[in-house]
Amino acid sequence: MLEELTEQAKLAVEQVLDAAKLERGGLFVVGCSSSEVCGSKIGTNSSLETAQAVFAGIYPVLKERGIYLAAQCCEHLNRAIIIEREAAQKFGYEEVNVVPQPKAGGSFATTAYATFAQPVAVEEVHADAGMDIGGTLIGMHLKRVAVPVRIAVKQIGRRTCFVHGRGQNLSAACGHTMMKANYEPAYWTRGAVQRDAPRPCILKKHVLYSVL
Repeated sequence: MLEELTEQAKLAVEQVLDAAKLERGGLFVVGCSSSEVCGSKIGTNSSLETAQAVFAGIYPVLKERGIYLAAQCCEHLNRAIIIEREAAQKFGYEEVNVVPQPKAGGSFATTAYATFAQPVAVEEVHADAGMDIGGTLIGMHLKRVAVPVRIAVKQIGRRTCFVHGRGQNLSAACGHTMMKANYEPAYWTRGAVQRDAPRPCILKKHVLYSVL
């Protein structure tokens, strides 16, 4: 089962990269619900080994092509991004102080944090293309205008895989409104406490974001 997930993820990322024609130094965002891959409702059955299997199919392909992986956390960390410090500095992204956990940030982001050479978390990115496994909503981290990319791989595990790209060779409806979350996401506000945001807290410079 895990080997099959790795192979499905590998084929999917190869196909979307070929379609989007990403160049070296580009940024590729992945949102992955390990719960959905296992056939459960998002956020209810986080599986580190499932996420590791999917990651093992995606990351080596991106690394070989010189493309940075941006791993999206779940809404418990306000969909922050785990990325290599090199990429954050290259694109000028501001770091936030948080470390993802399987049930607070997600198993895929946790795997990325454990694998990257110098992992950091950033509030947002503007990726060139991306892949959404399980309806995690990656649109907020894509460059405008994002469009769906049709590939042969239709699902990874037990859930549909949505892929998005940007470029002159792609044309379709904006990917930002392709799917709907199972629940309302939480967002932080600079300099203010977001009272309905779930734990854990996020420390950004000297401003604390938590539930009071």
